[in-house]
Amino acid sequence: MARIIYFSRDYTTHDHRFLSALARTEHKVYYLQLERSGHSLEDRALPPEIERIPWDGGQKPASWRDGYNLLADLRRVIRQVKPDLIQAGPIQRSAFLAALSGFRPLISMSWGYDLLFDARRNALWRWATRYTLKRSAVMVGDCDTIRRLGVAYGMPDERIVTFPWGIDLRHFYPRTSAFNHDPSTFNLLSTRGWEPIYGVDVIAQAFVQAARQRPELRLIMLGNGSQAARLRQIFLQGDVAERVVYSGHVSYDDLPRYYSMADLYLSASHSDGSSISLLEAMACGRPALVSDIPGNREWVQEGVNGWLFPDGDADALARAILAAVDQRQRLPEIGEAAREIAERRADWAKNFKELLHAYQLALMDI
Repeated sequence: MARIIYFSRDYTTHDHRFLSALARTEHKVYYLQLERSGHSLEDRALPPEIERIPWDGGQKPASWRDGYNLLADLRRVIRQVKPDLIQAGPIQRSAFLAALSGFRPLISMSWGYDLLFDARRNALWRWATRYTLKRSAVMVGDCDTIRRLGVAYGMPDERIVTFPWGIDLRHFYPRTSAFNHDPSTFNLLSTRGWEPIYGVDVIAQAFVQAARQRPELRLIMLGNGSQAARLRQIFLQGDVAERVVYSGHVSYDDLPRYYSMADLYLSASHSDGSSISLLEAMACGRPALVSDIPGNREWVQEGVNGWLFPDGDADALARAILAAVDQRQRLPEIGEAAREIAERRADWAKNFKELLHAYQLALMDI
């Protein structure tokens, strides 16, 4: 049994997934939260087997100005808990702070955006990335794209453990009858946050174009975010606002119902590793139409289990939506192929074991 500090930026659905799995192992796990965002990211309680560590962080959004005080208190926490290892991410935030503390062994967990986006911000962020990975015993990532970036920033390939975070296939599965919708409509589903990185404005612009040609199209928009006003303006100016359903934040328990209502899952994200929402849609037997970026190409095979469109190209997305409507009779076949890939590669119950392998690899350095 090892004593483990799981140190994350905030408490999200992904954190709940990891902590719930760790709670079923022999390890004693402590949870440390770097900051608290202004909106709810996960509504399920921390697993009772996981011990939350009170400290100076985790109460508000964190900034570089807080670094000195947070580092001093992190060192106090380490002296108090005496962990055998720390698992921390994202790389330039929680993992960077853990690296600065001098504690070893450190497992740095990439959250995708930290290497795909943050590491490219400026020289300071690149330095923090290299500093952290140089002092990490192991790096964990969710796809080959992240693995290659980790190597590019100095992490030895043999010290990288790659596995899709995956989903619960017992929770996300095809429903054939319980959630049938009006067959005269064709439902598009967007589940990503309303932030620039997720390209939801591209979805809005494409929907306006496609909806003008196909009156049966409807768009279900989950979530919220900083682009709310812009999205509503696009729909109003395009005269399609009445064909958009705003469902807000949807609980984990309710998510399968929305996937099952959809004929086609959409994502126009500009940056992703192995997107969990894409895996959820595939597990529910939904064909996916997603941006042609490296992370998505690892999961979507054109015309087999979904389609790809050029990143940021609303015109191309609109054309692809119309093509999917024209191929409506093929969607069940494509959905079955999506489910098969999810079963083969995205089963969290199987993939989680790779994290335990990462622990073994890191503990060998002691």
